[in-house]
Amino acid sequence: MTTVNWWKTLRAVPSWVYPATLGVFLLVLPALQPGYSVTRQVELTLILALIVSGLNLSLGYAGQLAIGQVAMYAAGAYTAGIIAVAGVTDILVQLLAAGLAALVVGIVTGIPGLRLGSWSLAMTSFFLVLLVPDIVSIFEEHTGGQLGLSGIPGATLLGFELTPTHFYLTVVTVTILWFAAFRNIIASRHGIAFQVLKQSPVLASSVGMSVFRVKLSGYATGAIPAGLAGALFANLDLFVSLEAFGFHVATGALAASILGGSVSVYGAVLGAAVVEYASSQSDSFQEYSLVFFGLFLLIGGVLMSGGVAGVARTFVARLDRAAGLAGRGPSKAGDGEAIHRIEGGLLDATGVSKAFGGNQVLTDVSLRAEPGRVTALIGPNGSGKTTLLNLVCGYYRRDAGEITLDGTPIRTAATHRIARLGVARTFQTPLIPPGITVRDVVASGRYTVEGTSFAGAILRTPRFRAIQRRDRQRADEMLRLVGLEDVADTEAATLPLGMRRMLEVARALVAEPKVLLLDEAASGLDEGEVETLAGVIRRIRDAGCTIILVEHNFGLVLSLADEIVVLARGSVLASGTPSDIANDPRVRDEYLGASDADVRPDDSVTEPAARQETP
Repeated sequence: MTTVNWWKTLRAVPSWVYPATLGVFLLVLPALQPGYSVTRQVELTLILALIVSGLNLSLGYAGQLAIGQVAMYAAGAYTAGIIAVAGVTDILVQLLAAGLAALVVGIVTGIPGLRLGSWSLAMTSFFLVLLVPDIVSIFEEHTGGQLGLSGIPGATLLGFELTPTHFYLTVVTVTILWFAAFRNIIASRHGIAFQVLKQSPVLASSVGMSVFRVKLSGYATGAIPAGLAGALFANLDLFVSLEAFGFHVATGALAASILGGSVSVYGAVLGAAVVEYASSQSDSFQEYSLVFFGLFLLIGGVLMSGGVAGVARTFVARLDRAAGLAGRGPSKAGDGEAIHRIEGGLLDATGVSKAFGGNQVLTDVSLRAEPGRVTALIGPNGSGKTTLLNLVCGYYRRDAGEITLDGTPIRTAATHRIARLGVARTFQTPLIPPGITVRDVVASGRYTVEGTSFAGAILRTPRFRAIQRRDRQRADEMLRLVGLEDVADTEAATLPLGMRRMLEVARALVAEPKVLLLDEAASGLDEGEVETLAGVIRRIRDAGCTIILVEHNFGLVLSLADEIVVLARGSVLASGTPSDIANDPRVRDEYLGASDADVRPDDSVTEPAARQETP
């Protein structure tokens, strides 16, 4: 069998088979009689892997800069130990209580930190780790204080006492179940939402996501496996002491995350295995653990970008290309692809003004965009075009004036709420999260259209599967519309600029918005790509959507727009039909830098759409 055929055979195997095989091996390991030292090493590795997985979820995927998992780990351990001493020895009850305790700690500490910003969260979580000894001392009567919590009775399961082998199987089973849940979360729309948020909070809010809620859900969910790890640790030696929750443990978990790959589900196991094995080999490692962990961070974060998992993904991508499994190039935009009727909205901006400090960016600007029409907003750089779009979307608060959508005032609503009202947009620089496919990027635009719970994602309920199918179906329709269906399974961030701009249009359109704001969507496109974009915009307009087009390509604007508003120095210079604007001497002088002698009255109206003219 050739190398190519061998690789195709391996890639045909579902990806979940490989971790499942490892899980089965760990479950049958006691039958091989490996000895106590080996099984204990596995238990400690899996406990650390649970902590690291929570860090991967909150930091690697959701992008929340925090190292507070050790505090959640301590909360789970002491909670399990305390209720065990009180007589509740059932391991299932302890796991539930420990997980809830860690979740509460995550929510209570996450709310203020996330409100203030990422660095505030980092400091909050750092001090949380430092506060663990003080909190333990305050409740010394229950926790044992500096002496540790001893006298923990052996765990039971449904009334039966767990032998060492049974407890080992419990640790493995809990870890398998958590990682299955972790994988299902990351492979769901919630996992995609985390990565969208990590790429840009602005992007997340533009597709209707509540930035704070998504941040908090990522941070708090990452606390749960640390709590489970704490409950298992408390029952491992039936003793809990502060030494297990020091700063070196937090650093070790971070090193394991970076080394294995923080944007990886199963990289947490690999990183934990390396760190735990190294820690158990000599007393010197324990003494200089921070130095060694620093080396692991350098190796995983600098020498191997993305850790071992990142290296593996790069290697797999090369083999895929060699075997011809990589995505094909873009196809022609689907000229015959039907677009569902879109109920456009009437957007009306009246007397809008905005200043930043002493700089007056917009002064008494009015604009009316109607359904089924393209309203173009043009003007020189710095004239306030993008600022006006940002005011519509809620990124800025206007100083004066009113903006309404279908007669309903858009006052100071949060950006994500305005998006949910039906306002979608693209950006001057395409915002495309790395590590996810083209299809998933488009599907992320439907995150708030139909809601699913984390429990539904974990358990793959019928409702979740139905919504997932609709997400995929609508995403594929939009990809056919913009001619990207043949690269649907390609990593989106690797696409060239022109394709990424078309991808942003597809993402903005997938939720069928009332108003679509296109901010210089043709910038950097070649002639063929501009023609494709123009065709897509016409079909979106004909479907009934309200389109506001900010664009420097004057030929494209004249070929597409039904109404043009010209801004100059923050004020409306002129407005009217393309013919009116093309023949307005003030526009030629201000926007095109041409005089009456340079431009014949009708030249601009008939010039090719692909011609790029800069102000």
